[in-house]
Amino acid sequence: MKRLDMKEIVKGVLGSIIVKGNSTDYNTVCTDTRKIQKGNIFVALKGENFNGNEFVKEASEKGAVICVVDEVKFNKEDIKDYTTVIKVEYGKQALLDIAKLYRSLLDIKIVAITGSTGKTSTKDLVAAALSSKYKVYKTEGNYNNEIGLPLSIFNLNENYDVAVLEMGMNHFSEIHRMADAARPDIAIITNIGVSHIENLKSRENILMAKLEITDYFKEGNTLIVNADNDLLSNLKADMFEVNTIGIDNEKADLKAENIVLKEDGIEFDVLDKEYQKENFKLDVLGKHNVLNALLAIDCAKKLDVEYKEMKYGFKKLEKTSMRLDIIKGSKFTIIDDSYNASTESMKAAIDVLKNLKCKRKVAILGTMFELGEESYNEHKKVGEYAKENGIDMLITLGDFNKAFEKGFVCDENRKNYKGFKNYSKAIKYILENIEEGDAVLVKASRSMKFEKIVNKLNADNC
Repeated sequence: MKRLDMKEIVKGVLGSIIVKGNSTDYNTVCTDTRKIQKGNIFVALKGENFNGNEFVKEASEKGAVICVVDEVKFNKEDIKDYTTVIKVEYGKQALLDIAKLYRSLLDIKIVAITGSTGKTSTKDLVAAALSSKYKVYKTEGNYNNEIGLPLSIFNLNENYDVAVLEMGMNHFSEIHRMADAARPDIAIITNIGVSHIENLKSRENILMAKLEITDYFKEGNTLIVNADNDLLSNLKADMFEVNTIGIDNEKADLKAENIVLKEDGIEFDVLDKEYQKENFKLDVLGKHNVLNALLAIDCAKKLDVEYKEMKYGFKKLEKTSMRLDIIKGSKFTIIDDSYNASTESMKAAIDVLKNLKCKRKVAILGTMFELGEESYNEHKKVGEYAKENGIDMLITLGDFNKAFEKGFVCDENRKNYKGFKNYSKAIKYILENIEEGDAVLVKASRSMKFEKIVNKLNADNC
């Protein structure tokens, strides 16, 4: 980690020193006292069920040389003589402020990715496309919020050329604050759907919140968007460049043609503005990943990566788990897409299931959260989509079984739907009714923990 002096840190977090220690030999930043190591900067955060300010004594005892607090919950005599304590107004904002200071020291290109769906898949594809030419860091796991993003920034050093950072949000101003810390050179918006509409009330507001990713753009920065999405198709900007990709939008700067969706991947031709055509084959599934790949290809072009270099990088693609993982067992095939869910990603996963060669196509779906007043209609739409796209059996679990059933069930398939409120009953039914040769999609919002269903299916599929 490059160095900031104490005065810079205090000034950057708008804080004041309330305990003066005798050491400034820090290494990195930590927010969890269970992981504190000697030389760390400890930033105390508050959540619904915890208050990091209560653990400052422990952080100091474990070797923290700086503790940043927004409440004084310690006795000064309990603080080790090497520890400096800085008081700020809000700990979470201080974490972002320190990340902003640290980012300013780095000679590195940052690509920031947001969107209603596809952020993680696009992050993986962008990192792969750049990997044969550059040393690339990408967001690990779900570190895409106002705590995870600054911690990702602290992982960067002079060994990296490019960082690919994911930005999620639930409310206005969250991406604004993350963009302030990260100061991206290139931003990507995958799409604008209905995720988080409960909080933001309309898709237009969701678009405004996502566009905060460009709040610190200046001349020379680039925004890359999916022009097949209705709210992204006509974006314009005076200060920075807007690049568009698409399949159906004829005006897109970078288009995909001759798309072939296979059981083990996708193949398509890329056509750019100069009418140059190049064929790509990727080990990812679904038409939606053609769009995600186009976003990655356009980003790589912007960073002067040649097509042949991108192809080499794509061959080494490292995919994040629980995103359309195909697990072929001795009896049936599982599509594990249990990490998260929205209307758009549900439909994309159903498209993947539709293209698999199997005896029966079975979808096990759960609740999609943060849809507010649109919840019933959006779950109904997914049920309708499953019916229209040849899903043979639909099993649902959660709060919107009635909506799924209304969309899916007709006279011809009434016996092919089953809804449950109880996990154990659902799993028992699933294990008793999945047949050899079936393909089974498992998908729901993260808090439903549908990986438990995947684990039970895997155990029965050895």
